[in-house]
Amino acid sequence: MEKQFKQQVYEIAKLIPKGRVTTYGAIAKALGYPNHSRHVGKAMGGCPSDVPAHRVISSGGTLAVPEFQKRIEAEGLVVNNLRIKDFKKLFWDPMNEVID
Repeated sequence: MEKQFKQQVYEIAKLIPKGRVTTYGAIAKALGYPNHSRHVGKAMGGCPSDVPAHRVISSGGTLAVPEFQKRIEAEGLVVNNLRIKDFKKLFWDPMNEVID
């Protein structure tokens, strides 16, 4: 995977506010690659420790990495069966928040 793409993924992920979540697809779309959510997922799999990977979830509002549940809950979010409660309300869209 291209190093520049990974770096862009990490930079967007770092902008996600505490207590909010976004999706792999939303990041891919913000980068101009709307069909590359799996690439975003792969990039997040090896991200540096300063990137809040736990705030990036699947499009249905579910955690792709169950181990992230404690980190998400520590930020005040409620998780039931790996699904973020009030996902639509907590969704952070980089297209609206970053791209202007």
